[in-house]
Amino acid sequence: MNLPTDLKYTKEHEWIRVEGDVAYIGITDHAQKELGDIVYVDIDTLDKEVAQNEVFGTVEAVKTVSDLFSPITGTVLEVNGHLDGSPESVNSDPYGDGWMIKISIADPSELEGLLTAETYGELVGA
Repeated sequence: MNLPTDLKYTKEHEWIRVEGDVAYIGITDHAQKELGDIVYVDIDTLDKEVAQNEVFGTVEAVKTVSDLFSPITGTVLEVNGHLDGSPESVNSDPYGDGWMIKISIADPSELEGLLTAETYGELVGA
């Protein structure tokens, strides 16, 4: 399983990559494998503040729809427009082209409570 060590993770299977005072968020390789073929990503929180653990959108696979939870509190600055025409990017490149939102970091201390790659790997049995 692909678990980049420079990312932080949640128990709900989101990842977060911090770049200065903003962060990119997506779902993990484990999550996309569990969901199967992703056919639609619905995110309607652009320019809205979301709280830590609040739903910022949904991801729809052939067999299910799952909520997406924000690992941190912040304002959604950008939604990955590439996913509109290519939602399968979440399956093929969950940590690259398959990122979902770019968010401002309201409280950097929230990052300390997130999981490391090693801890997340243990959680999912990697």
